[in-house]
Amino acid sequence: MLAAERKLRIVEYTRQYRVATVTDLAKEFNVHEATIRRDLMEIEQEGLLKRTHGGAIVEHWTHDEPSFNDRFNTQLEQKMRIGKLAANMVQDGEHIIIDSGTTTLHIAKNLVHRSNITVVTNDINIASELRDASGIKVVLTGGDLYPSSYMLNGMFTDQVLGSLHVEKAFIGIPALHPVHGLMHPEALLVPAKKGMIRAAQEIIVVADDSKIGKLSLYTVAPTSSIHTLITGIGAGEQDLKLFRDAGVTVYTE
Repeated sequence: MLAAERKLRIVEYTRQYRVATVTDLAKEFNVHEATIRRDLMEIEQEGLLKRTHGGAIVEHWTHDEPSFNDRFNTQLEQKMRIGKLAANMVQDGEHIIIDSGTTTLHIAKNLVHRSNITVVTNDINIASELRDASGIKVVLTGGDLYPSSYMLNGMFTDQVLGSLHVEKAFIGIPALHPVHGLMHPEALLVPAKKGMIRAAQEIIVVADDSKIGKLSLYTVAPTSSIHTLITGIGAGEQDLKLFRDAGVTVYTE
């Protein structure tokens, strides 16, 4: 196989699996690891892949987050399954945080018949979903209503979150990378998510599989801050392996 053809196939292989190790590529193309390292260096210079320690990854970027209405029906069935599983992780008597979002909304929908649970949220849609749930105490953070969403954000939100301690926080995120962690394209929305993570003993990230392996401009928290990830069955297995290797418990729905 010519070097040019091998490099093309290396790119195709890595795009398929998102992550590829030097060892795997050497076996796949029956060449020495030194040859693969040289190929990866040249491919990176062409801007097609990003080299990592021991291999390469394909970088997919999230540059913005659509409005709530635009996101609501995207991956809807998957979000419903994720929300049901996440809700089953909540124990009676617990205090929890539910982050704003279209996936986290389905956690609330599955809690309405539960009892003796306190839910802190920065989402007026989630609060409304739980308004008639007699066994749920709802605490709204307050704050500025963020455009095109049901999200409360800003100084008041951050102050309330900074005064709380809960057992679990359920975090939604538009970009989640196994190496770089939780990421977001909008700087104004990062502090509230950081506050939720600081307030909780256990961090559970809920993200449909389109968010997995994505990069974005601002880091919210490292992968090491996550205890559990609930995502869809379409998430790349190599990405999920890296999360598991980092100590994250992963569920796919």
